[in-house]
Amino acid sequence: QVQLLESGGGSAQAGGSLSLSCTASGYNGRYCMGYFRQAPGKEREGVAAIDRDDNITYADSVKGRFTLSRDYAKNTLTLRLNSLKPEDTAMYYCAVMWSSCEGAWYLRSGYWAQGTQVTVSL
Repeated sequence: QVQLLESGGGSAQAGGSLSLSCTASGYNGRYCMGYFRQAPGKEREGVAAIDRDDNITYADSVKGRFTLSRDYAKNTLTLRLNSLKPEDTAMYYCAVMWSSCEGAWYLRSGYWAQGTQVTVSL
């Protein structure tokens, strides 16, 4: 059974940085793993994801600002959030989806962590 332990997040001012980490157990790395986010009253958005070939995809809204990386030795996924904007405020979820990372991967079946809040103020 997949278990995901998420950490990081918090509050930052616009232009600042935060980091999120997710440690996975019971996962063999063969599917899509990434972060999606959801703000109150807004649709879920796939932020960044990495597939089994280490191809990484980013939402257009975070390209050039967020960086996703994976440490195989520690089985950990890290999302670095730079140049934060107030519109980045949301609950961020680390997820493993039983699919590729193509298209709306964040809407498919899988497991996700409890979520961590990111709040960006002006």
